[in-house]
Amino acid sequence: MELATILPWAVFGVCTVGVWALISAFQKEDNRATERLAELRDPGGRDRKKKSGAGMGKLFEKAAPALSKALEPKSELEQNELRVRLANAGYNQANAAQMFLAIKVAMLGIGALAGGGFGMLAYGPTQKGYFSIAIAAGVCFYLPELVLRIMASSRKQKVFLSLPDVLDLLVVCVEAGLGLDAGLRRISEELRDTHRILCDELDLCNMQIQMGRVRRDVLHDLGIRTGVDDVKALAAILIQAERFGSSIAQALRVQSDSMRVKRRQLAEEKAQKTAVQMLFPMVLFIFPGIFVVLVGPAAIKMMAAGVAG
Repeated sequence: MELATILPWAVFGVCTVGVWALISAFQKEDNRATERLAELRDPGGRDRKKKSGAGMGKLFEKAAPALSKALEPKSELEQNELRVRLANAGYNQANAAQMFLAIKVAMLGIGALAGGGFGMLAYGPTQKGYFSIAIAAGVCFYLPELVLRIMASSRKQKVFLSLPDVLDLLVVCVEAGLGLDAGLRRISEELRDTHRILCDELDLCNMQIQMGRVRRDVLHDLGIRTGVDDVKALAAILIQAERFGSSIAQALRVQSDSMRVKRRQLAEEKAQKTAVQMLFPMVLFIFPGIFVVLVGPAAIKMMAAGVAG
């Protein structure tokens, strides 16, 4: 048999044996004493373990520290940037960065296997075959980054659209005599069905304040986690109002009015862009149909007259 025929099956066999070896290495169960020590170190670990379930998810969670080690940020600044990007997408867990890096490494391996299988079967051990491996591995490696950016952008948009309603209700609560903490709790109860993402962030803020964190630090972290400039501005206004002893209700009302004006201006901007954006679909899809309807009968009559003549 030729080498080009044997090589793809040999690559497939080696990859299969390697995956089986990794699975066997990470399937080793800890004894009960080790599990109890882990539960004492992390009391909430038992609940997360029940939710994570068994199977490949549990296996991947065990393999995450080893997989992510090669891509771990070297400096504290890079680590903080990665945590902020994950928090903007809604992942605030302690092991979120580790799991994300492990997913990137796993996707790199999957892309290399898929590209290698396709390249070797289609082109054999040639330059095109190796090039297909590199392309597939690179695309799969950067795919989690793209998904993370899309998720973060969608979440920021939802937070931005829900912020005016939250501000209006917060102004009403504060002017009615409630404190800022009680107002935030009231908002999270009333608007949870319509603005779940921002209400979850407010619940986290309330929990941190109840556990003893300084309010200005909690509000600053709220702006960083959401990644929305208006939330950062709101947090800065509340921090300044608390520091200088000014009226929180007045500051919230000013911020609410400015948010409402900004929201109306964005709606007007999108309305002005609509005419230009509809030009291309009209030229490509609507005008050809109108042209056929208007010119078609005359063209048919002209063709019939030409045949008759």
